[in-house]
Amino acid sequence: MIDELASQVLDFVKAATGGAAEAEVVVERQALALTRFANSYIHQNVADTATVVRLRLHIDGRTAAGTTTLTDPGALRDLVERTVSAARLCPPDKSWPGLTPPAAALTTGTVDEAIVAATPADRAARVHDFVAAAQGLTTAGYCRTRHKRVAFANSAGQYVEGASTDVALDGIARTPSSDGVARRAGSRLSDVDGSVLGARAAAKALAAVDPVELPPGRYEVVLEPTAVHDVLRCLAVYGFNGKAVGERRSFAVVGEAQMDPSVNLVDDPVFAGAIGIPFDIEGTPKRRVEMVSGGVTTAVAHDRRTATEAGTSSTGHAAADSQSGPAPMSLRLTPSTPDGAEPPSEVDGPAADSSVAALVAGVSRGVLVTDHWYTRVLDPRTLVMTGLTRNGVWLIEDGQVVWPVRNMRFTQSYPQAMAPGAVLGIGSHAVPMPATYEDSSFIAPALRLASWNFTGGASG
Repeated sequence: MIDELASQVLDFVKAATGGAAEAEVVVERQALALTRFANSYIHQNVADTATVVRLRLHIDGRTAAGTTTLTDPGALRDLVERTVSAARLCPPDKSWPGLTPPAAALTTGTVDEAIVAATPADRAARVHDFVAAAQGLTTAGYCRTRHKRVAFANSAGQYVEGASTDVALDGIARTPSSDGVARRAGSRLSDVDGSVLGARAAAKALAAVDPVELPPGRYEVVLEPTAVHDVLRCLAVYGFNGKAVGERRSFAVVGEAQMDPSVNLVDDPVFAGAIGIPFDIEGTPKRRVEMVSGGVTTAVAHDRRTATEAGTSSTGHAAADSQSGPAPMSLRLTPSTPDGAEPPSEVDGPAADSSVAALVAGVSRGVLVTDHWYTRVLDPRTLVMTGLTRNGVWLIEDGQVVWPVRNMRFTQSYPQAMAPGAVLGIGSHAVPMPATYEDSSFIAPALRLASWNFTGGASG
C-alpha cells in the first residue's frame, strides 16, 4: 500500500507540472503503542496507527514541501497542488542539491514479529515484572512498542522501502527521599526484561536514601550508560552535524585528535538488530560511518545539501526537521570488549551492573552518576552543557560507593571531558537506550572520566 501511495503522488506531480518538477515522496506508516504506569499501577494504554505522506519538490528553481495524513486520491492531489503553489511563492533555492540517484539500500531493516503482534497484555507483562521486582517500592514509567514501514520514491528513479520495530521500557522506583531508574531499548520484544530493570531501579533507590551535600568542584566521575546516552545525544546533535560544522558552530574538525585514543564513535544504523529505517528522508541509503576512530575525528553527518556545500557526498542523515541539520542518530560508543563478549551481570548496590562496578573499583575519590536531565547548551562551539544529575548519585572512595549524594548541577564541555588523557575507562558492554528523538538509537557503555565540573546543588 505505501509503495502505491508514493507512486501515485509522483504521478500527480507529473500531471500537475508537466514533468517540470523534481519531486520526492516519503510514505510512513507507524503503529505506536504505549502502556504507562504510576503508583505501581497501569493507568493508561494508548495506541495509534497513522500514515504520513511527505512531498518535497523543486520547480523553476524554487523548493517547497508539504505533508498530509489523508491518503485518498483527492487528498493526495490537494497535497500536490498546495506544494506546487507554495513553491511558486518561495524564494529561489540556489543551493538545491538535486535528487538522490537510484541506489539500493544495504538492508530492509530489522522487524520482530513479536513486536508487530504485541498486545496491551504483552506490555503489561513487562510492567508487572518491573513492579514485582521493585521490592515494594512505588514505581512509575512506561513500556512502548513500535512498528514502522516506510517507502521512498523520487522522480529520478530512486525507490527504497524498509521497516523497523523497537521496544522500550523506562521506569523508576521511589522511596520518600530518593529515586532509582532503569531503562533499555531493543529491536526485539525479548530484549527488554522487566524483572531485571525493576530490581535495578529499586536497588538504586534504596542505596540513595538520605543523601548528603557534596561541595561543588571538579571530580572524577563514572557515568552510567543512562548518563552517557545524554553525552552521545549532544555530541550527535550539536557536534557531528554537517550543518553545524559548515556554519562553524561545532567543535568537530575532521582529521584532528579531539578525543582520547580509547574513544571510537560509530554511527551504525544497518547492523543486524539495528533500530530504524535503513535510508534517510531523501532516499539515500544509510551505512556505517566512523565519526571518531582512535580519538581522531574522521567524519561528520551530511544530507545532500550540506554534502554539496562541503564538496562531499551524503552520509544518509537527512531528517524531516531540516532546520536542525543532519545528525548521526544511531551513534554508538564502542565498549572496551568486542561484540559477542559475555554480558555483564547484576550486582548488589547502586551500580547498574558488573561493567559499571569494575569502573567504580578503579576510582580513588569521585562520583557515580546514574542519569542526566534538563541539559542545555551554553556554548555550541565548545559544546559546554549545563544540566542536573538525577535518579541516583554517590560518592566513591577507594573503589567503593560510600554515600549517596544530593543532585548537583554541572557545567561541562562534553568534548573536553573526553579529550586525550581524560578517559580513564570505558565499560565492557554498550546498552541500547530508549529514543529521546524519533528514529534515534543511541548505544552507550559506562564511562570513567578524569574530571567533571559540578558547579552547585540542584537549586543553582
